[in-house]
Amino acid sequence: MTGVPAMTFSMELSEEHTDLRDWAHGFAADVIRPAAAEWDEREETPWPVLQEAAKIELYNFETLASFWGDETGLSLPLVNEELFWGDGGIGMAIFGTTLAVAGIFSSGTPEQMVEWIPQCYGDAGDVKVAAFCSSEPESGSDVSAMRTRAVYDEAKDEWTLTGQKAWATNGGIANIHVVQAVVDSSLGSRGQAAFVVPPDTPGLETAKKIKKMGLRASHTADVFLDDVTVPGSCLLGGKEKLDERLARAREGVKSKGSAAMQTFELSRPTVGSQAIGIARAAYEYALEYAKGRETFGRPIIDNQSIAFTLADMKTEIDAARMLVWRAAWMGRNGVAFEAGEGSMSKLKAGRVAVWATERAIQILGGAGYSREHPVERMHRDSKIYDIFEGTEQIQQLVIARAISGRHIA
Repeated sequence: MTGVPAMTFSMELSEEHTDLRDWAHGFAADVIRPAAAEWDEREETPWPVLQEAAKIELYNFETLASFWGDETGLSLPLVNEELFWGDGGIGMAIFGTTLAVAGIFSSGTPEQMVEWIPQCYGDAGDVKVAAFCSSEPESGSDVSAMRTRAVYDEAKDEWTLTGQKAWATNGGIANIHVVQAVVDSSLGSRGQAAFVVPPDTPGLETAKKIKKMGLRASHTADVFLDDVTVPGSCLLGGKEKLDERLARAREGVKSKGSAAMQTFELSRPTVGSQAIGIARAAYEYALEYAKGRETFGRPIIDNQSIAFTLADMKTEIDAARMLVWRAAWMGRNGVAFEAGEGSMSKLKAGRVAVWATERAIQILGGAGYSREHPVERMHRDSKIYDIFEGTEQIQQLVIARAISGRHIA
């Protein structure tokens, strides 16, 4: 047609993206997978694997910043899918620090980023981790119910934090803790702020590590804040910005939401890609098993029920990946999630991971139920993706509110 400008559209990955994916896949295949069963059994942070990741600059802020800087938004999902294809628990041990970094990145000043983010990682010779502390025993999905308090002493320019945080990845073993706390309880979630708790700050303690169903190589613990005092410079964004935000909230001016929710919005497509990595690993293992396992004189993949299940697994995984890539691109390019597309991506990916790993066990039969094969571990690892960073029901609520324009409770 004359007068119509030429348009191009491609879903082919660039050479840079392909190289990045292959680099991450190589590390997952050569370093993560051989160590996966051991660290799952030990239920300990795999510090040697973190050190290997740091040596190749996979675990540091400079590399993470280059992922964030990708204008397509695809670098983080690509890398996460490959690492979690290697193993969910070790993948989370590597990427658990990222949520704390996202908290500093989304709320902090440039000076705070320069000061605190490098301390989240350490270096190849002395690897560190960081923790983002938002959930509480009585406040998980409902961030407005948060009870941890931060009280300001103007004379000393200090904040004192008191409360308990639950389910903190790297809680207690982290070099840097990013803690969400209430500064004005009358404002609900809008009366909250984020603080950095520096290394070795008195009053921050942890109980024993939580023993989990899955992601066992990733450390999770409750964190107790007993009059933890930090300098005013540890308030992310600074006092002046906080005062302005609180003033707007008191006047009823709408905001973009709490700092915790903004952090989760940055991370949802990435979390979805982790679930896809686990699902893909289970699908690939089940596929190879079905080709090699024979019953009644032929491979079980020749049975229509098995073949159709594998076909559905592949279809669902690819569909979930497309939702993740769309949400990642939208988020990176400032396209509004008018239908809750970020939540769609995590909702679908979490559901697919749980379903696909369960189907993989079924295809292997009794063998799949044993620890002789990795699919049972993959199933255990997958379940959390229906729960953390917004449960399945919270994602549905976000989507429902977006498409209806109504406040659905």
